[in-house]
Amino acid sequence: MADNARAKKLADLIREVVAEKLQRGVKDPRLGSHVTITDTRVTGDLREATVFYTVYGDDEERENAARGLESAKGVLRSAVGAAAGVKFTPTLAFVADALPENAKTIENLLDRARASDAKVREVSSGADYAGEADPYRKPGDDEAGDEAE
Repeated sequence: MADNARAKKLADLIREVVAEKLQRGVKDPRLGSHVTITDTRVTGDLREATVFYTVYGDDEERENAARGLESAKGVLRSAVGAAAGVKFTPTLAFVADALPENAKTIENLLDRARASDAKVREVSSGADYAGEADPYRKPGDDEAGDEAE
């Protein structure tokens, strides 16, 4: 079984080779400049690699990119094998990265929090304190309490 450093090094190489090949070597129009390779993970035995990607565009462009990557899988694996020089070239599996959807969800939650904060700020702008404005004792206030005793 391979060590984690070797798997990490191979994953980095696969990410670079696949990204370069998509940019310059694959002539499929479905794989234009809107496909970005975000991450690659390799199993411990170096037999399987998962390549994560994002697509800038709508759902139709994402589906076209997924089909394009599936059809170019053999060419990309050959390029990885030539660059890696390992005994067994890992099989490639392409998975759409959930990062953009997660970022959009977080952005929506932050927008709701900002709107809620603005509403609280608006409601509290004309409000008075329930007690005094500063309910804490000051060092000079203790002297008045000591004289009463």
